[in-house]
Amino acid sequence: MSTWSEPQPDSRFVAVDGMRIHYKRAGRGRALVLLHGSASSLQHFDRAAALLSESFDVIRPDLPGFGLTGPRTDRDYRIPTYTAAVAAFLEALEVPRYAVAGNSLGGNIAWNLALDHPERLTGLVLVNATGYPEKQIPAGMRLTRNPLLRPVLRRVMPRRAIERNLRSSVGPHSTIVDDAMVDRAHQLMNRPGNRSAFVDFCNTDQPDRSAQIPRITAPTLVLRSAGIDGQHFSRDLPGAGEMVHPHGGHLLPEEEPQWVADAIVMFLRSSTDTPAH
Repeated sequence: MSTWSEPQPDSRFVAVDGMRIHYKRAGRGRALVLLHGSASSLQHFDRAAALLSESFDVIRPDLPGFGLTGPRTDRDYRIPTYTAAVAAFLEALEVPRYAVAGNSLGGNIAWNLALDHPERLTGLVLVNATGYPEKQIPAGMRLTRNPLLRPVLRRVMPRRAIERNLRSSVGPHSTIVDDAMVDRAHQLMNRPGNRSAFVDFCNTDQPDRSAQIPRITAPTLVLRSAGIDGQHFSRDLPGAGEMVHPHGGHLLPEEEPQWVADAIVMFLRSSTDTPAH
């Protein structure tokens, strides 16, 4: 059985803001940063990254609170703090300009990067991204907001609950949720501090910055699954391209890596690297 809670041969670490951020990097060319969603890890992009690294220098971190990066000592899981950490991470790697693709929470951080560091972004890809206030909270996150369950979930996160959560996150035809995927999610969630970090993250009041989304200047592609609440990115970013997958679920990069990778390659090749004004 593979141990996901240990570094792999291609694991790298860099010190940022008192954290050791775990990341992987492969390929060459223009920098492309992949940001995973909540309760996930950089492994979410394993197959998509393998495809994308043929065209780009693909960098994917475990976001603070997740994976092998683990919890923040200050327990600050607000989106602007995540955004600042990702910007500092890329500065530590001396990557001045980059495209960013993010799924779910990673998409939320990605568009916040586009607002806070427009001069850095060469392109923005939002994959079932979040960030509008009326978004429905997934069942797994709702549980962590129950004051009776909260202390229990800090101590134990049942494998069965993780499996149920994964199954509810994929499309109706998807077969990707297998023992290996559930083991990976379960092992990473049970690394020291990660369960508590997830509970803290789910109980964080997030500032609403959605009114600023129309100010994003980076070329943007919206990728979403037909059955998922698409939020309002294509409405609020009139210049954005949009592609809709007919039966994908929330975890589109893992369910349909080829579709996602092809869309990103096509989009980034067509959006020339011009500095934002």
